[in-house]
Amino acid sequence: MQIISRFPLRRIATDGMYVAAFNVLCAVLITFVFGGGRHFGVNLVVSMCIGTTTWLLIELARQLFWGGEKKVHWLSFLPVLAVGVVAGVFIGSHAAAWMLGANTNIMRAISGERGISALLFTIFATGLVTAFFNGRDRLLQARAEAAMEKARAEAVERQALQAQLQLLQAQIEPHMLFNTLANLQGLIALDPVRAQTMLDQLITYLRATLSAARAERTTLGQEFALLDAYLGLMSVRMGARLSYRLELPDELRSTALPPMLLQPLVENAIAHGVEPNVAGGHVQVTARALDGGLELLVSDTGRGLDAGPGKPGTGLGLANTRERLAGLYGERASLYLDAAPQGAVARIILPA
Repeated sequence: MQIISRFPLRRIATDGMYVAAFNVLCAVLITFVFGGGRHFGVNLVVSMCIGTTTWLLIELARQLFWGGEKKVHWLSFLPVLAVGVVAGVFIGSHAAAWMLGANTNIMRAISGERGISALLFTIFATGLVTAFFNGRDRLLQARAEAAMEKARAEAVERQALQAQLQLLQAQIEPHMLFNTLANLQGLIALDPVRAQTMLDQLITYLRATLSAARAERTTLGQEFALLDAYLGLMSVRMGARLSYRLELPDELRSTALPPMLLQPLVENAIAHGVEPNVAGGHVQVTARALDGGLELLVSDTGRGLDAGPGKPGTGLGLANTRERLAGLYGERASLYLDAAPQGAVARIILPA
């Protein structure tokens, strides 16, 4: 029962159709090339019986002795071919005689000149069929191995890409924390009460964000909630010099995207645009559908791009965001930083 369950019936049926077509070709050759165009029906029956029987015997032996493996050593396979050919001619001729209603002494027919010719022709035909199936199996095996190797290479590439993205994301998190702690350090000496309030806001913000920031995916709703917490934290420190607005349509709240994607852009807007500006400024974060994709905008009314960076930075924000987009979406995503009539605008385009 175990052998039957492992028997490749679908492949055997497909190979059987090839063998039947080859048997027809053999009957045509025997009739019209060697037989003067006579007795095609008889030759077809004989060819079908001998060819099919020989193939089935050889295939059954291959399944029993080698378990259907594609790679079979020729030296060990030759005895199987020899026995299969002789038995196939004997059994197939007997079956053909029975089907044609011919009262033929099979042993005499095989031992005669026609029997020897049939045996030689069967050996030649069996060699051709075996070579065909062997080449086909080797090609299929090569394709399967190539597909497996490609899958392994893609898996390794995905693992490397995921490790790179996690590294970039891990660099963004301390980038935000260092900036916030540096601001908190300066505020402690100037206004301890506001520093305490800001520290409380920072603790609340970290509780809400650290676990989410290490996730592989988030939603726009969650991302905007984190930005709201961060901007609220910054507004405690900057007071009336900072105002902000978040615009997220309800239908986009469940849209998936990488975590901490907008955080570096909002940090840059404050650190290099609004905070160095004497009058402060306004930060607005907007999400909207765009041609089946998604457009994310972070704009500020700060000093603008021409004024240069507001203070020295690590340069991680924009660079890491661009690398993360390239790693996740390739050329389908883009990040632009443009000047505005007042301030600057960072624009991310994501595919659907």
